[in-house]
Amino acid sequence: MTPITEVEGRRLALSNLDKVIHPVTGTTKGEVLHYYATVGAAILPHLRDRPVSFLRYPDGPDGQLFFTKNPPPGTPSWVRTTPVPRSDAPGARQVVIDDLASLMWASNLVVEFHTPQWRTSSPAVADRLVFDLDPGPPATVVECCRVALHLRERLAADGLEAFAKTSGAKGLHLLVPVAPTPSARVSAYARQLAVEAEAALPKLVVHRMAKALRPGKVFVDHSQNAAAKTTATPYTLRARARPAVSAPVTWEEVEECAGTAAGPEALVLLMDDITPRLERYGDLLAPLFAPGRAGELP
Repeated sequence: MTPITEVEGRRLALSNLDKVIHPVTGTTKGEVLHYYATVGAAILPHLRDRPVSFLRYPDGPDGQLFFTKNPPPGTPSWVRTTPVPRSDAPGARQVVIDDLASLMWASNLVVEFHTPQWRTSSPAVADRLVFDLDPGPPATVVECCRVALHLRERLAADGLEAFAKTSGAKGLHLLVPVAPTPSARVSAYARQLAVEAEAALPKLVVHRMAKALRPGKVFVDHSQNAAAKTTATPYTLRARARPAVSAPVTWEEVEECAGTAAGPEALVLLMDDITPRLERYGDLLAPLFAPGRAGELP
């Protein structure tokens, strides 16, 4: 029998709670749902008022993975959807996760949460800038941290404040709160800084995606600032063998990881790490929403 639970007055059918989703740790779907229920207060501000895209992995990372922007079949009528500007699908709508009940409904699908840099109230007008630092082997997150420190200083020179989180995969993400700015302008500025970083650190950085250029270097992916692109939402689990989380980290942790003694495991954060970190630090990305922290692009 499928268990029925009630969340904020909404009845939810939760399925296959004993199914193993992350095979290395034996993490079950029930444990995944418990994680999202526990961190709901932290993840919801990063989801709220943004159209969400799902990377679904219902049978774990070794099963079928599929990316969807459209509301899944069977989406309850009480889950909010919003129109989104999409050239490939005029009149398209996407889900918006505004509350804990919607979060738990979506989590029951077993998904990664991905969101754009703009809100539904202002499509294609970004309120943050993102860099996805992706290491090309043998480079690791250690090299990503070194690049992150360089970009942090460069952004600060323009009066912009950067915050870091793990990607939940191999790399690191930088998020920068910006005053509402057209996505095209944010994209152009981010690309400019990526090009500058490659010029300043030619043995460490590449700003183009071509695989032939990337071995041993960090690809500074600026493309996710485009209005049509999305980035893994803070606190989302990733479709990995272990229940890795795209989780905020302190700059002190980034600096330690960038040190020569650090290894690539230094910034691997798993599901069970997050509640203790929230108790210790709170949401390290809360300043993204704080009045007065958003900077103007030069």
